[in-house]
Amino acid sequence: MDKMDKQTAGPDVFSGGFGFVLACVGAAVGLGNIWRFPVLLAQFGGLTFLIPYLIFVALIASTGVMGEYALGRASGFGPVGAFAWAGRQRGWEKIGRGLGVLPMIGAFGLAIGYSVVLGWVAYYLYLAASGRLLALGHNLPKIKETFAAAASAGGNTPAIIIVSLFCLLIVGAGIVKGIERANRILLPLLTVLFLALFVYIAFLPGASAGFDYIFTLEPHHLLNPKVWIFAFGQAFFSLSVAGNMGVIFGSYLPSSEDIPKSALKVAVFDTLAAMLAALVIIPAMATTGAQLSVGGPGLMFIYLVDVFNGMAGGWPVAAVFFLCVTSAGITSLITLYEPPIALVRRQLNCSRWLASLLVLLAGGSVAVSIQAVTAQWMDVISIYVCPLGALLAGVAYFWMVSPELALAAVNEGASRPQGPRFLWLGKYVFCTATLVALIAGICLGGIG
Repeated sequence: MDKMDKQTAGPDVFSGGFGFVLACVGAAVGLGNIWRFPVLLAQFGGLTFLIPYLIFVALIASTGVMGEYALGRASGFGPVGAFAWAGRQRGWEKIGRGLGVLPMIGAFGLAIGYSVVLGWVAYYLYLAASGRLLALGHNLPKIKETFAAAASAGGNTPAIIIVSLFCLLIVGAGIVKGIERANRILLPLLTVLFLALFVYIAFLPGASAGFDYIFTLEPHHLLNPKVWIFAFGQAFFSLSVAGNMGVIFGSYLPSSEDIPKSALKVAVFDTLAAMLAALVIIPAMATTGAQLSVGGPGLMFIYLVDVFNGMAGGWPVAAVFFLCVTSAGITSLITLYEPPIALVRRQLNCSRWLASLLVLLAGGSVAVSIQAVTAQWMDVISIYVCPLGALLAGVAYFWMVSPELALAAVNEGASRPQGPRFLWLGKYVFCTATLVALIAGICLGGIG
């Protein structure tokens, strides 16, 4: 394989498969699992929604996720260099390099939007811990006013700056000492706290109705095409398949690590995290008789706050919940910033700290300026840029790279080597489904 000038030469290599899986799970277990998955589960028939969702998770993990990891490791580069490497196999190096810019824009754009949202989460963690959130009472209009003020232009600038500085300390420290170490701390913390919330909420009056709904099977929903479209979109977004994070992390992966096994672990842990979030949020809403009818910021910063303020012991529950979301947001944000940081390092031939400072300074500055239009910003990136980046990554790996090289790349270090079926599924099923998801997302106004 062509691994000249490999990006992984030097300190930017994961300590092993466990560190790599943790980082990928940290990227996948983000805000989409918390404010989107429970809503879709509620809207489309509870357990019935899980059938297509799990099918698509299996498909994406066994094709697109593995392909991005293998593309990054085989080329030794982030998206721009990796796409150029793939294009070189057919004499299209410049075309590939140009196409690789789009996933980079997607990662940077998502990081900017996430910085704003994580700033809101950090602010609400402060409000919850200080008791100011509880002081709003079980009063929906006052809660809406509080969020409107935080989401206005310049309304939450200090929190965004703090979040950006915190992320700078992590990404600047490197892969093992920064990103990997942060995930080793934050992911177990997230799991323990969510489990504690699950146990507490499970014994509240009315919570059983939420659990009953989650595990209700309504087969007629399977005849609704939207269920399948939204399930694919959620699986696609949840696994962070966008042609950027998987590629850059793959470039840091030692050749001895098992890519198929790592992809399976990421899919399993991400799905468990999404289910745990649903098992907390839907029963919590059920305790007050609230309807889980909205997603996005409205769910987390308005309706769930109203639920917490109306339940027994709502103050500590809200504080723990926003600490959980803060942990999930940080693990996602630090991975989203990694592709542009790697590109700046390579282009400027500078230290990791300087590249991290430049990228976080630029990203944080834009984040501060888009606070009032964050929802529209995230729509553009998630509906257009990220799905297109994933499609291009699929085309680059499954269509540009020769079958022999593609199989060699994914099977390096694998205990159970992939065969021609992997390439067929990736080339025809995954790429076609991703194109359909992109078109459907545009037509429906977003599916992730």
